[in-house]
This record gives sequence, C-alpha cells and structure tokens, in this order.
Amino acid sequence: MTNPTEHALPANSIIESHEGEFGCTVMDLRKLMELRSADAINQINVHYGGVMNLCSRLKTNPVEGLSGNPADLEKRKQLFGQNLIPPKKPKTFLELVWEALQDVTLIILEIAAIISLVLSFYRPPGEENEQCGLAVTSPEDEGEAEAGWIEGAAILFSVIIVVLVTAFNDWSKEKQFRGLQNRIEKEQKFSVIRNGHIIQLPVAEIVVGDIAQIKYGDLLPADGILIQGNDLKIDESSLTGESDHVKKSLERDPMLLSGTHVMEGSGRMVVTAVGINSQTGIIFTLLGASEGEEEEKKKKAKTQDGVALEIQPLNSQEGIDNEEKEKKAAKLPKKEKSVLQGKLTRLAVQIGKAGLIMSAITVLILILYFVIDNFVIQRKPWLAECTPIYVQYFVKFFIIGITVLVVAVPEGLPLAVTISLAYSVKKMMKDNNLVRHLDACETMGNATAICSDKTGTLTMNRMTVVQAYIGETRYHQIPSPDVLVPKVLDLLVNGISINSAYTSKVLPPEKEGGLPRQVGNKTECALLGFVTDLKQDYHAVRSEVPEEKLYKVYTFNSVRKSMSTVIEKPRSGYRMYSKGASEIILRKCNRILDKKGEAVPFKNKDRDEMVRTVIEPMASEGLRTICIAYRDFNDGEPPWDNESEILTELTCIAVVGIEDPVRPEVPEAIAKCKRAGITVRMVTGDNINTARAIATKCGIVTPGDDFLCLEGKEFNRLIRNEKGEVEQEKLDKIWPKLRVLARSSPTDKHTLVKGIIDSTVGEQRQVVAVTGDGTNDGPALKKADVGFAMGIAGTDVAKEASDIILTDDNFTSIVKAVMWGRNVYDSISKFLQFQLTVNVVAVIVAFTGACITQDSPLKAVQMLWVNLIMDTFASLALATEPPTDSLLKRRPYGRNKPLISRTMMKNILGHAVYQLTVIFFLVFAGEKFFDIDSGRRAPLHSPPSQHYTIIFNTFVLMQLFNEINSRKIHGERNVFSGIFRNLIFCSVVLGTFVSQIIIVEFGGKPFSCTNLTLSQWFWCLFIGFGELLWGQVISTIPTQSLKFLKEAGHGTTKEEITKDAEGLDEIDHAEMELRRGQILWFRGLNRIQTQIKVVKAFHSSLHESIQKPKNQNSIHNFMTHPEFAIDEEGPRTPLLDEQEEETFEKVSKPGTRMLPSDGEVTPQANKNNNAVDCCQVQIVACHSDSPLHSLETSV
Repeated sequence: MTNPTEHALPANSIIESHEGEFGCTVMDLRKLMELRSADAINQINVHYGGVMNLCSRLKTNPVEGLSGNPADLEKRKQLFGQNLIPPKKPKTFLELVWEALQDVTLIILEIAAIISLVLSFYRPPGEENEQCGLAVTSPEDEGEAEAGWIEGAAILFSVIIVVLVTAFNDWSKEKQFRGLQNRIEKEQKFSVIRNGHIIQLPVAEIVVGDIAQIKYGDLLPADGILIQGNDLKIDESSLTGESDHVKKSLERDPMLLSGTHVMEGSGRMVVTAVGINSQTGIIFTLLGASEGEEEEKKKKAKTQDGVALEIQPLNSQEGIDNEEKEKKAAKLPKKEKSVLQGKLTRLAVQIGKAGLIMSAITVLILILYFVIDNFVIQRKPWLAECTPIYVQYFVKFFIIGITVLVVAVPEGLPLAVTISLAYSVKKMMKDNNLVRHLDACETMGNATAICSDKTGTLTMNRMTVVQAYIGETRYHQIPSPDVLVPKVLDLLVNGISINSAYTSKVLPPEKEGGLPRQVGNKTECALLGFVTDLKQDYHAVRSEVPEEKLYKVYTFNSVRKSMSTVIEKPRSGYRMYSKGASEIILRKCNRILDKKGEAVPFKNKDRDEMVRTVIEPMASEGLRTICIAYRDFNDGEPPWDNESEILTELTCIAVVGIEDPVRPEVPEAIAKCKRAGITVRMVTGDNINTARAIATKCGIVTPGDDFLCLEGKEFNRLIRNEKGEVEQEKLDKIWPKLRVLARSSPTDKHTLVKGIIDSTVGEQRQVVAVTGDGTNDGPALKKADVGFAMGIAGTDVAKEASDIILTDDNFTSIVKAVMWGRNVYDSISKFLQFQLTVNVVAVIVAFTGACITQDSPLKAVQMLWVNLIMDTFASLALATEPPTDSLLKRRPYGRNKPLISRTMMKNILGHAVYQLTVIFFLVFAGEKFFDIDSGRRAPLHSPPSQHYTIIFNTFVLMQLFNEINSRKIHGERNVFSGIFRNLIFCSVVLGTFVSQIIIVEFGGKPFSCTNLTLSQWFWCLFIGFGELLWGQVISTIPTQSLKFLKEAGHGTTKEEITKDAEGLDEIDHAEMELRRGQILWFRGLNRIQTQIKVVKAFHSSLHESIQKPKNQNSIHNFMTHPEFAIDEEGPRTPLLDEQEEETFEKVSKPGTRMLPSDGEVTPQANKNNNAVDCCQVQIVACHSDSPLHSLETSV
C-alpha cells in the first residue's frame, strides 16, 4: 500500500536532490529493508558497496554518528520522514454530545417532553365543557394553565444538562489520556551516538543516518542495518510469527527491523528507515491506521491486488498452523479481568430490570385508575372534544413512569467507576505508579500475594564492592593496589574493564561530595568502581581495546549466568575473560592464581573449601559474590560456537563481594503488606544465602516462622514428576510456605506465578502481583494478575508485558498501588450505598404516591435534579475520597466478595425506612402539621404547592446528610473523620445545598416549587440532620443479628464463566455480563448504556493512548504494545460491506486469516501482548449482534 511519500516522489524534483545529496532515496532504502539474510547482504554489497559505504552515502560516521547539526537533522526529516505516525484526531465535543444523545431513556424523555410541550400550547374546544371538568377552572389559575409548557421545557433543559455533563466527562477522559500518552512517549528514549557521544534521545527524534546503540532488552524504534554486533539475537515474532530467536551478524543477516526485541547481545546499527517508511510503518499504511489515508486506501485496495506484496517477506516463513495454535490456546486457563466492572454491570442489570417493571406497573396503575374512576365510577362518556385533555393526562402518567425508570436505573454508577479510576490513575502517577491497564488499578486492591525481585526493588540498586578474595587472601575491605602482584592486578583490571558492556560506566558525581553516578548495568558499575578504588583507570584499557577489537562476546543471559569476552593476543592466540555468579564460574575453573600470581591446580575439594570459607560467609552477610576468571587459547582457533567446550578450564583471578543495601523504607512497607493480609515472596537469581540474608533484613522471613527458602533446582525437583511436568498438587504443598526462591530462572518465576493463580487451596483464588525488569520476566508479568515493570532498570519488553510501571523501581510504590486499588473498591461501595438509598426511596415514593394520589409527590423535573444532577455530583464527591492507612489494616476482599455487604445493606434499608416514614408522614399529614393547603390530587395545571415543595426540599436535604453518612461503609461511627482532606466532597455538599436553596426559592413552575418560610426551612433542615442521628442508631445494631439481610452484587460464578467464556483469550467480566442474550433488550433501554460508553471511552482512550497504533505518535510506542485494536462504538460505524471484507482478505492474504468472533472483541483482549504470541495479523469480523465492530490486529 502506498503512502503520501510515495505518491509525491515520481512527480517531484526531490528525487534528484535526494540522489545528489544522500546517494539513495526513501524508496531505495524501503526496498532494501524488505530483503532478508543472503539477499540483503548481496544487495548491500553489490548495490551499495558494503555497510560502510552505505554509511558514507547517508553522510554518517559509523563510529562518531551524525554531527547533530539542526539544519542537517531537519533536512533528513524532510527527505526520509519523521519517526512517528500521525495520531488520529480526537472526537470533537459536538460528536461526544451527539453520542450522549443516543441514549434510549433520554430519547423517550425527550419525546414525552415534546408531546407535553405541544399539548400545553393546544387549547382544545372542550376545555370549557363541564363534562371534561378535570382541568383547572378557577380564574386565577388561568395564567398557570398558560404556563403548562414550562414542565416540558424544564425536562428538555434537564436532558440537555445531562447530555452536556456526559459529553464533558468523555471529553475530559480523552484529554487526560492523551496527556498520559504524551508522558509515556516523552519517557521512551533510545541510545544514539551523535558527535562521538552516546546520548539518550526521544524515539521520535531519531532520523535516517543515526547510529543507534542496541542492547539486551531493547525494542528497536526504527529499521536499520547492523554495523557491529556481539552475540546478537532478535525476537522477530511480532513481524514474522516465528518464535525462534534470529541470530544477527554482518555475515549472516544484518537487517534489524522496528518493533522487534533484542533478546541477547549488543551492537550498533545505522538507521535506514523511520516512521511510515519502516517495516512497521508499511503495515500501518496497509491497515489504514495513519490519518488521512483511509479513504484513499479503500479505493486503492479495491483496484490493486498486489499491495500485499510489500508485507510478504514478513510473513513468508509463517509455518505454524494457526488452527493448531487455536486449539492449544483454548485449553489454557484464562485470565480474568475487570471483575469489579462485571459485578457492577450485573448489579445494574438487576436494578434496571426491577426499575423497568416498577415503571411499567406505575403507568398501568395510573391509567387504569384514571379510566376506572372517570368512565366506570363517575360514568362519564368519552367525548371527542375532551380527547386532547385525556391525552395530556396520559402523557403526564407516561412521564411519571419514565421518571420512575430514570430514578431506578443507577446511571451514576458507571460514572462513579470512571471518576474513581480516573482520579486514582492521576494520583497514582504522583505515587510513582504509571498505570497502563485500568483493570490493574482495581485488581491490585484484591492482591493476596506479591512476588518481588530483589535487586533494585527491595534493595537500592546502588552496588559497591566491599570485600574481595584475591591470591588466596580474603580482604574484608578493598585492598591497596601495592598489596597485589602486578600481574594479578593487570589481569583483574583487564578482566573487568574489557569484559563489561562498554555502555556501563561510572561518572563523577553531579554534586560535590555526592556519590559517583552509575550508568548501565549496576553490577558492572560496582566492578568498574572497584577498578577505580584500586587506583587504576578502566578508560585507558577500553581506549586501548575498543569495542571493534573484541573478537567474540558471549553476553550475559539467564541461562549462562555469566559473560565472556574474547580478544586476540598481540603475538598469536586468544584470551577470554569471564565473570559471573561465583558458584557457576568456580565449577568451570581448574586453576587459580596463588599469592605469587602463579596459576595452581584447583580441585573439587579446593572449590568446596572455598565455598565454605569464602563464598558462604560473604553471602550470609547479604553480599552478592562474583567470580572473575580467564583462559588462554594458544593452539589455533577453537570452535567458538561450542560454548560448553570454550567455557571450561578457566583460571580464577578473584572473587568479589558486592553489597546492595536494602532500601530503608522497605521493611516497613513489607510489615504493612503482612498486616493487610498480603504475602510477599522474593524471587531472585542470587545465591540462596545472600537472598535469605536480604529477606531477613526486609522482614519477608522472620526467625521462628514456618517458611521455605528454596533454590530453583530444588524447587523444580519438588514440583515436577518423573516426566518433568509440573504437578499442581505437588506445587500446592510448597507455595503456601515458600518465601524465598533463589537462583531462579524466568521459567521458575512463571511456574510459581501460574501455580499460585491456578491453585485451589483455600477458599479464595489467589490474586498475584509480580515485579520484573528483564526481558525474560515478560511471561511471568503477563501471567500475573498485575504485572509491575521497573521504570528505570526495566527493559522495554518487560514494560510492554506489564500493567503498571513503577517509575521509581521502589517496593513501597507497590504498597501504594494496593492502597489505591482498595480505595477504588471502597469509593464505589460508598457511592452504591448512597445511590441505592436514593433509588429505593424515590421509586417507592413515586410508585405508591402515583397509586394512591394519582400523582408522584416528586415531580419529573425534581426527580431529574435529584437523580441525574445530585448523582453525578455525589459520584464525584464519594469517588474522590483519598485513601487512608486504615485500608491496609484489613485483609483483601477477595474476588467473590459481593459489592454490597450486609453492613451496607443494613445502612441502605435503615436509611430508606427513615426517609420513607418522613416522606409518607409529610404527604398524608404534612398540611396539618405545617397548617398549609394540601397539595394532593391537584388539577392538571395547578400552581406548585408549599406542601409538595416541603416534601421535595426535605427529600433532597435528607440525601445531602445521608451523603455524609455514606463516607463510611464498615459501620464506623465517626462519619466526619478526614472530611476536610477531601475538598471536592466539601465543595459538592456545599454547592448542592446552595443550588437547592436557589431551586426552592427561585425555581418556580419549572421545578414545581414555591417559596418557603424560614421556620419551614428550619424544619426541613432539622429532618435532614436527623439522618446523621439515625445513622448512629443504625450503627449500634449489630449486623450479625440481622441474619435475614442478603448481600448483593456478587461476581460471576465459575460455572457461568466456563459456559460463557468458550473461545475467549481472556475473561472480561463486564463484557460477559453485557453479552448475555437475554439482556440485550436492556442495553437499548437503560441509561447505563450511555454511561458504560463513558467507561468504555475511558478504557479505550487509555488503550487508544497506550495501545492503539493510530494514536501512537511514535513507532517505538506502537510496537511496545504490538497488539492494537481499531475500535469504534455503536451505530456510528458502518459495518464493512462484502466488497470491503473481500478487500481486507486480499490485503491480509499471506499468513493471515479471517476469524469469526464470538460476540465482541474487546480492545483489551490479550491485553499486554508479548512478542512471542502476537504472530498473526488478524482481521476480526464481528458477530452481527455485536454493537462493537472491532478490528483487532496483532502485527
């Protein structure tokens, strides 16, 4: 598929200047990047004369990089494009208003209001007819009859306010998440060499010709060609679907593609294609993600079958049968998400059904009562001229019925979730938690287990060598260089300086008297610091042996647990330096340097002795031990690929003990976790003694506890059967007591997390949070309920697999996330308690009032004020309660705990009883109590009465005081504690009170209100204040004694999950509740539909910002989340017609497939897709009954 750059080229003179200036065009480079392995090498050598020649054509220096001259960079951006994809325009405010207007309940209200308006202007001839004598007849009320239009107009006005509030909410969410996206983008940087210096450059600033440094864990931000590489292996599955890692070298395959992950090694590449010209960008263009190309593409796609050729090399090796993959995937246990959304949706559906039935019965009773009273009891004939008056009555009844429905449906509920999550996400950023998936915020509140890394999370990741064993002597502090034999010192300095990544370095402190800055791998920095402490200069060694002179590098990975570098010796032969975990390297040593610096034999018994006397004592002090060794090859070139033969017969130079102090705040944070019922487990690659020592310092293990500390090998032996398969039963015996897993591989971490999640031990399923920083932590981060990636030390791959990024790499931030998660849950429960009290009372009042007095004591506009306006404000007030430490003093709720506990049910019903008693007393005896005229059975257009104004005012004030009661949901007595910490709450309560005064005193006919005297106001306030006193009475009643109370808002049961979740990658409870066939009618009938759109917009705007490519301003960002969804909601998206579907099939032919989808495909399905399993471009055609037409693509 072509893009604007291509279109412009043939007719444009830029080509000549291109050729003249850079010796290759955008199209030349694009074509070059589509080639692989031998073809690519051939093309580079034949057409460009080698990689170095290509660099000179691109006017860049392979060692120094670009000069960084702004004019040159600008020219490159103009000719070769920028490294970003134009974002999709946000929806305008008017579009959001139009969406909010689609709500069915609002449409019904609008129609009813318009009919009411039209009829109020219509003066029927029968109005004077005695037979129709139901309308207003007294002369002073004639003016009021003229004002009959006001009610209809007021309802329309209320609807407009609701629509504007909804649209504003949508708009602010979108704005907020675009801000979040920009923040994430600013944080995405890449190492680039400019003017001989390595700098961290924002990904969008990278241009063609830049020399980029690549290392383990990077996600490539642009296409490029390798200039120099060490043991480089790339995971290209995000483009090719092949899960095997591809070895990259100048001789075999130097082509590096954007969006692929560096799994091992390091190197340098020259950038050859950026933005929409890179391989990822081409896929974007094909899928129409780029703004402004969609229309053009559709036309093109119909006429051009050959477009897919550009993508063919990417899919040419797709050998795995997709159907088989699907079968395998179906058997895997599914990840559940949005449990809270599921519970809420289920509850809202149940309330909505009840409301619908109540409103239907209300209308029916009103109509029947009217008809029977008039035409049966009073035996009046139906006169044609009276019909308009009767219709007015029926419209009034209908409006009352709709009002009951509006009041019954808790549309403030999804809004409360939205606000609560939005508020939490914003505040969590200040607490160093960058939330990538909204569900994680809620799930964290239920966490029961945290599997944490040691280095950097529990410890400071500020490593220093504090002890050493050199030449048969153990030094408890760093020795003076004079003590060491020059030969040994030389070997030690070279072994550290050369056999460390050249990107690791120790820089002088930023402030005087501060600590030196460590850049790169912290362990290597500690070793380089050791060289400096020995009064030696590692820079001099590195300039003598630059990176280009390194003959072979075996980079560190989780299998080797060591790193080795081979250099050529000056005369002949090779020398290899190795460093790594002491027990692993010592096993490969057969010689050791003695006091004189001579290599002496090192037997098994010597090694055991050394472990006992040197390594274990160091480890028990919490030190990490690293062994440094070397080997000479003097007899020609050995077989470098045979690692087991190369990495043996080493000579040990030294063993050093590195200290990484525990973060001072961690022990307290872990104590908080224990109090909160959360078990913390340490999973580390370190020695078991070091791990146990650190775990004791942190408080993860306390002496005298019944706990297990295991090494990875022992752990596997205990949980696997003879065939080597993990047995859940065996694992269930171990994990409850396991606290430390040392020398663990990423697979062990994944096995442990999966085992804990799948375990059926205990009543509740465990909710597991995991921290990770390395590329290989990806699977465990994805499997966990909440994955935390390290913002500082974490690789791009780990961040991609995570749900929350810890911007300070600190364990205490995880505890804050737990607090916020629990707070979200409590905020929603608080709002539920308030909302349901309002709903129960309003529905019963409207229903009984209508049945007994033929009119609701609360008028339609009043109910709209109470329901829509107050609920929106109340959701704002209660959903923004800041978290307190008391949240961490209780155990997790658990996934199956109902939203409405017995205590809450007691509060809801208790306050409903008080309010109903007061209101019914006022309705039937209020006129006598206040000595005023009765407002019951008023004629059609009668003026507002003081009687009904007092009822409305008292009702609102009772809700206002009950809002304060709702701040506590666990039966606490002091409902005012911390009230002034929440300014939003105070301002909402005050604002609502002021608005109520204005409505009552100046609302007049539109609000069916009239002025009240001061004493009447005081009575209303006194009754409202009674709510607080009544709250104290309720809290004295023990909940245990009220056995008849039921809980409500349960989650979906396991049986329902299994039945409904067939064929789904993940279980999304909210979606599942909505997908059930029998409630599809409800979707179109209830106010929740609109508000769920708010939540969805909120979800998807987060996903758009973070996951969708069309909203990614940089390719790097897009590929950090390889799965993206083009997801439009509801009726505004025309479904693909057959022609277009065929076209899409053609576009995606090689290695792609059309999938029939079971219902909706949520934008979050397979939410943090790791490179390994995003192997197909899927174009998913939705089921016809799905309101979402969603196109999911994993490129």
